[in-house]
Amino acid sequence: MSNSTLPKQTRAHALISGKVQGVGYRYSTMNAAKKLGLNGWVRNLPDSRVEAVFEGASEVVQEMIRWCHDGSIKAIVTDVQVKYSEAEGLQGFEIIRSHE
Repeated sequence: MSNSTLPKQTRAHALISGKVQGVGYRYSTMNAAKKLGLNGWVRNLPDSRVEAVFEGASEVVQEMIRWCHDGSIKAIVTDVQVKYSEAEGLQGFEIIRSHE
């Protein structure tokens, strides 16, 4: 088995817009990412968007980004902007709470 058959690790930085705060979006995101075995974090932004970073195998990160378009049951997602880069080696997945 050559190294080329191993999944490439990638990082996705996502900005999710819509009704995504106060609807359990961060907790649902954390649970979905943990189920998929991804590393990263999620947090609310002051402008009503949610920001998230996911690291893992490319195809699994893609699955998580697809999930972000629907999100939690009460969420109404209107846009998901994603930028990809090399994984930085994050460990675990957490909710970051801002102190605004």
